[in-house]
Amino acid sequence: MPRLATSDHYTLDLPAGHRFPIAKYALIREQLLWQGIAEPADFYEPGLCAEEDVLRVHTPSYWHRVRDLQLTPREVRNLGLPQSPQLVRRSLSSSAGTLQSALSALRDGIGLNLAGGTHHAFADRGEGFCVLNDQAIAAAYLLAHGLAKQILIVDLDVHQGDGTAAIFRNEPRVFTFSMHAGANYPLRKEQSDLDIQLALGTADAEYLAQLSATLEPLVERVRPDFIFYQAGVDVLATDKLGKLALTSGGCRRRDELVLGLCHARQLPVAVSMGGGYSEKLADIVDAHCNTFRVAFELWP
Repeated sequence: MPRLATSDHYTLDLPAGHRFPIAKYALIREQLLWQGIAEPADFYEPGLCAEEDVLRVHTPSYWHRVRDLQLTPREVRNLGLPQSPQLVRRSLSSSAGTLQSALSALRDGIGLNLAGGTHHAFADRGEGFCVLNDQAIAAAYLLAHGLAKQILIVDLDVHQGDGTAAIFRNEPRVFTFSMHAGANYPLRKEQSDLDIQLALGTADAEYLAQLSATLEPLVERVRPDFIFYQAGVDVLATDKLGKLALTSGGCRRRDELVLGLCHARQLPVAVSMGGGYSEKLADIVDAHCNTFRVAFELWP
């Protein structure tokens, strides 16, 4: 049965009207319980990421500026979140959630983090609401401890996983795959091991056909023994920042393709939520809950 990392630290006090939907983290847990997808015993507190794990990925200079609240005004603007002790705790907690989800996946086949997917965080800077790169931290941990030999990161957020691509540019043991809207943030793309740039307005049929044609041959070629899945729901047509046109059903079918392949091939997979910026918070919450629903259906 899947276990779900979650924490009160996942939330933040943000200024009124801020476009980052921070309320979704608490609401998703409530919705999973209300819908009967998960039970209270399925949730656990992941703790805070150790500094040594952060420093496998991020430069000491950047991490110390984050930790000591010494980011410059320009860095804060690029990040899009006000620096505070709360933000530091949130970043460490969310990263710990993905790291612990990876360890859960090694035991149970799948691990789920009700946060994470902060793929715009580079080794030396944060951008686009991303302070620390949770999947990079977890992947580096697995490699450092001999728990994985070849990792595949499947990033299906609507925005390219630019920070992740840059971090692992010279690491052959981590293959980065990003399928995203081409004419969208970030303006300057990095080079993943495999990038698929979709036209604006791409809808269910074309999206799913492209993913289906790509994913299984990619797994055959890379031969991973561990997969990280960034399951952003900003691919929805209702998303304010996404520019693609998937329905909720199409987004769920995407999750079924990825998680179904992992399950069929007995590949451990750690899932992070990624972005979602629909006008209605309920649309965001429902789409994320569908990801977790698929996980519980496959690993009952």
